[in-house]
Amino acid sequence: MTKSARHEKAENLMRLARDMQGSVTGLTLGEIEERFDVSRRTAERMRDAVLRLYPDYLEEWAPDGLKRWRIPAGLNRTPDPIQAGEMTALAAGAESLRHEGREEQAALLDKLGAKLRTYLPRETLTRIEPDYELLVQSEGLAFRPGPQATIEGDTRDLLRLAILCSQQVAFDYRSRGTGSISHQTVEPYGFLYGLRPYLVARSANPQAEGLRLFSLANIDKAWQLKTTFVRDPTFSLADYAARSFGTFQESPVEVAWRVRPTSAEDARTWIFHPSQTMEDQPDGSLIVKFRAGGLVEMCWHLFTWGGEIEVLEPPELKRMMAEQISCFTGNEIA
Repeated sequence: MTKSARHEKAENLMRLARDMQGSVTGLTLGEIEERFDVSRRTAERMRDAVLRLYPDYLEEWAPDGLKRWRIPAGLNRTPDPIQAGEMTALAAGAESLRHEGREEQAALLDKLGAKLRTYLPRETLTRIEPDYELLVQSEGLAFRPGPQATIEGDTRDLLRLAILCSQQVAFDYRSRGTGSISHQTVEPYGFLYGLRPYLVARSANPQAEGLRLFSLANIDKAWQLKTTFVRDPTFSLADYAARSFGTFQESPVEVAWRVRPTSAEDARTWIFHPSQTMEDQPDGSLIVKFRAGGLVEMCWHLFTWGGEIEVLEPPELKRMMAEQISCFTGNEIA
């Protein structure tokens, strides 16, 4: 079969699907034969191919005694019908956001799910409802200790609009360390979500260099300014986030860890950092290497492995781990 012949067959199937969607009464096999100038057997094959793509089709006996097939109006106009697993993933995503304290975005996913259910044909809802209910009940989220920041929805909306419009914003900002209040005027670039949600922004002060992270929970009395700014076209939020382990931003360093043989298999399934490489060792251990900043968060994370990971590089991280152990045990570092 030539390439053009294959394209013609695909085009005919698309035309047939469109005709079955646009017909109130549906199409008979005889009408398919006539419209596409094909044999009865070819018409049957074309009908079956379209119906496999549209499992919500309707098959009806017409008053003239002929069987007709049609595709009802609704979201199933696409040849990829909505499945129970997809609706479950949407609900799980909303619950995950809510679990992280991002109630506003969770509510948006809930609203989207409700809209989809409203527009779905009754036949589709009847088909997926039992599986959907069972799958939702089978999904769960483990409790993860950590800060659950409370952020005003109006503040997040204002910042999001300023990002879209490339407009400066001003706000009062409370320092986590000292509690002091400072006035900030910034050019907002985006949000980073970790243990705490942060605004990524550049200070409007020409003497300030680089981008900063502002904890959203510590932003108060924000307002949008009329001053616009030119966004750096080379900036990538993904690249910016990848510079660090977690959300703490500092100069990247070469990192090397040795995972003991007892935990090597588990560690192979982890993505510690997007730039990581893994090297299997003869004794069954695993060497993990990557380049990133954020030594404080690395230190916190390594403690969760219960001594199964040894720090090879950098020396600063080794020292930080020893200092934390000293604080916990009350023993001075030798």
